[in-house]
Amino acid sequence: MPNIKSAEKRVKLARIREARNKSARSLMRTNLKKFEAAVSAGSRDEADRAYRVAVKTVDRAVTKGLLHKNNAAHKKSKMTAKLSKISQ
Repeated sequence: MPNIKSAEKRVKLARIREARNKSARSLMRTNLKKFEAAVSAGSRDEADRAYRVAVKTVDRAVTKGLLHKNNAAHKKSKMTAKLSKISQ
């Protein structure tokens, strides 16, 4: 444990940020898995709804600094390609 007051504050803030990032990553992964499940089930309407939610969470992860913007673009591109393969 640090002895300096500012170092103690840094440790405390790092723990808070770690918890926030961990929950955001978990939410993003959950939404991506829901999209994948909807695609495998083959239901276009459900996949379309899951796609919109997944894209929104991926974009939010970029603004929060959890993902690089190119990584997010790659994920969104793959999801769009999978969505377009589902027949209506």
